Amino acid sequence: MEQTPGTGGPRAADPGRPPLIAPGYTSATVTDKISAVVLRGTPRWWFAAFGAAFLLVMLLLGTLGHLFLKGVGIYGVNIPVGWGWDITNFVWWIGIGHAGTLISAILLLLRQEWRNSINRFAEAMTLFAVACASLYPVVHLGRPWVLYWLFPYPSTMGVWPQFRSPLVWDVFAVSTYATISLLFWFIGLIPDLATLRDRAKSRFAQIVYGMLAMGWRGSARHWHNYESAYLMLAGLATPLVVSVHSVVSFDFAVGIIPGWHSTIFPPYFVAGAIYSGFAMVLTLAIPLRAIFGLKDFITDRHLQNMAKVMLATGLIVAYGYLIEIFMAWYGDNRFDVYMSLNRMFGPYAFQFWSLIACNVVAPQALWIKRLRRSPVFLFVIAIIVNVGMWLERYVIIVTSLHRDFLPSSWGMYSGTVWDYSTFVGSIGLFLALMFLFIRFLPMISIFEMRTILPEARVEEARK
Repeated sequence: MEQTPGTGGPRAADPGRPPLIAPGYTSATVTDKISAVVLRGTPRWWFAAFGAAFLLVMLLLGTLGHLFLKGVGIYGVNIPVGWGWDITNFVWWIGIGHAGTLISAILLLLRQEWRNSINRFAEAMTLFAVACASLYPVVHLGRPWVLYWLFPYPSTMGVWPQFRSPLVWDVFAVSTYATISLLFWFIGLIPDLATLRDRAKSRFAQIVYGMLAMGWRGSARHWHNYESAYLMLAGLATPLVVSVHSVVSFDFAVGIIPGWHSTIFPPYFVAGAIYSGFAMVLTLAIPLRAIFGLKDFITDRHLQNMAKVMLATGLIVAYGYLIEIFMAWYGDNRFDVYMSLNRMFGPYAFQFWSLIACNVVAPQALWIKRLRRSPVFLFVIAIIVNVGMWLERYVIIVTSLHRDFLPSSWGMYSGTVWDYSTFVGSIGLFLALMFLFIRFLPMISIFEMRTILPEARVEEARK
């Protein structure tokens, strides 16, 4: 029996709906299963995987060192394409970070309990993706040692940030997003850190987890303060889902370049961010549930729900593509019309049709219920969508810049080996942080999983 929302009375569980957690688990066994992933010995494969990711981090540091010595000329950017892989990767990483906040904050406010199995590592994914994204504007500045010019610091030299520039808006939007996401993630961890503190066997682990748990004892006062703070941060994080990527889209929308100057960009970018973010969550969740034996917690129902969200946001993205082409034709601006035709049939036509195949055509298979239930198929589709969303950002940036208003300003763009190494190195940084997270912190919220157990529902129904 489970409680009917808003009635206070119990009702029978829906036999046609897959459960959120496999039957047979109790509060004790849930705690044992999830905490054992952290507290047991480190598996050998983890060292090999973390070592490979760490080598990519060293590649990133070596590339950045060469960049700081030589300058941004090592990249492929030039006139007329002044933005290239750097800004493409920045927007791509910011988009990936959106699913964590959506799952954690918005689904929490909507009382969607299926979030409980995936919100923890989705929040971690958000933080690591924002960390990777934050690298690119810095390395693209040309003079990264004057990064502080972007902040409203008291300047005796009269050098103030240009607040009419969307690039300055990015600094405030992304830093606010990262701060709220970090607080939201850490506060959600506190009860589970106390569980690890009480179960850790080494004295060092007990001290570390005890300090991070901040004196948590699970009293009624602690739970009241926790729920108040968690709900408040969820309310703060919810508008950030819309505002952050809207501000990122203003980098393009406020320009006069054909293909950028469009009012459809803010909602179109937000939908695309959620689309790529859920694709990355599936990319991480499917291997993790298989490697750590967590299929009882991250069930087929969770995968199906995420696939449905991907399908819905993918349709919104496809609608944005069509509206962009339609408005270029309907507006009868010859520069916009040429830009659309150039994207479809110009020198970057392969990239354009590849993103259409990845973002529009391939996800239509998610309409088939049997395919939505296949973890292998969902993993492949998630990878395809991640590739397609990167291509989307590349096409938006490059095809709008490489042919300016004057034919004398036309030029071609391609990344260099340093562009590739920076991107691959940032993926290594993301994976290294993720491996450290799953090794030392619970990737699934222990206390939130206990709230959806049958015994918890019966106890709630009795109240």
